[in-house]
Amino acid sequence: MPVIGIVCIISGATLFAQVQTTQTTAAGTAKVEVNVERGEVVTVEGNDLIVKMEDGTIRHFPNIPDRAKITVDGKQLSIHDLKPGMKLERTITTTTTPMTVTTVQTVTGKVWQVTPPLSVILTMENNENKVFKIPNGQKFEVDGQMVDAFGLKKGMRVTATKITEVPETVVTQQKSVTGTIPIPPETAILIAEEISTAAPPSAAATPAQAPTPEVPNTGTNTWLILVVILVLLMSWWVARYIRTKSRRA
Repeated sequence: MPVIGIVCIISGATLFAQVQTTQTTAAGTAKVEVNVERGEVVTVEGNDLIVKMEDGTIRHFPNIPDRAKITVDGKQLSIHDLKPGMKLERTITTTTTPMTVTTVQTVTGKVWQVTPPLSVILTMENNENKVFKIPNGQKFEVDGQMVDAFGLKKGMRVTATKITEVPETVVTQQKSVTGTIPIPPETAILIAEEISTAAPPSAAATPAQAPTPEVPNTGTNTWLILVVILVLLMSWWVARYIRTKSRRA
């Protein structure tokens, strides 16, 4: 613990008191670091949460208190309200602040013994003697003049002030968790084209087609005429044969 100094003021009055201590803290420039983690809820078992992180790793968050709240779509939810598939985002804000703690100790007493330049023994108000170390190069004010430890004499009434400064670092963290409810996939809509079972349109409904001209079948008619002629000839020949035979008889 570094000692900044000890100041002794010589006084002609009879002052005896205990050590009085005051402490002040001065803050330096704070350093703020923001870390964002994203993941998807895998499962929730009681107060334990399993999350698949953005990089694919699986993390287990055990014993999450019921008082911890997660803002999901503007609503405050607890660990028991989380469902698989929910997207979570945790923001961790870490603030590191350098601090200087200054302690001032003031003592008033009567010089009992001085061992320059190392220490001085003062008699306190309750007649108890206490030893105080004298920092190297410390000066004392005696009747408006600055003297070192060698200028102190037994019986002098003095007020001594000891100042120490201790550097400290204060780290604070704030965590906030938000989430979103996944949008369900759109339901596929089956579009079926209705096939008509009605009879095909009638010939009247179809465009009129030009009639095919009929070609006279002359070959068939010729054979028919020949057959008729042949039958007539045979009939005539038979009739003649019968008449001729009758005459001869």
